[in-house]
Amino acid sequence: MWCFENSNQYLPTYNDTGYYIGMANIDTRLVDLELTLPSPPKPMATYATAVRLGDLLYVSGTGPLRPDGTYVSGRLGAELDVAAGQAAAKLCALAVLATVRAQVGSLDHVARLLKVLGFVKATPEFADHPQVMNGFSDLMVQIFGDAGLGARSAVGSPSLPSGIAVEVEAIFQVA
Repeated sequence: MWCFENSNQYLPTYNDTGYYIGMANIDTRLVDLELTLPSPPKPMATYATAVRLGDLLYVSGTGPLRPDGTYVSGRLGAELDVAAGQAAAKLCALAVLATVRAQVGSLDHVARLLKVLGFVKATPEFADHPQVMNGFSDLMVQIFGDAGLGARSAVGSPSLPSGIAVEVEAIFQVA
């Protein structure tokens, strides 16, 4: 049983085993960070954007969705630098969270981020894939605290769907 009740939105919240799971009111945290989630992205092909099995939510690969509905495209090491890649990864994070909210009703139901797999479209010489993915991971930690720090892999790719620069899939534990 996960415990999320907390009368002070800024006090840390712990689950019943004593593990720190982040802020009790994530929507307030998003406002404090001046972040707005986009509408949940629609699938680009035949797949579900997320699948829930018990307390696990598997979120499909999600691209860097801009507020206007377009995606960031380009290659790291060519048209894009690390800072632009981090910004794209941050947009992926916001789109992933929009999917999570659509699936479970509230981000307050996220117990923790378990695993992240990030694909970075890059030139063969580009070697800073982990730094690009920090755009995703740093935002998750800002939003969820310790519960936002999950296991992660960052992989370079010569191509991604529709030419997007970054694609991220994630697994969350939810209540």
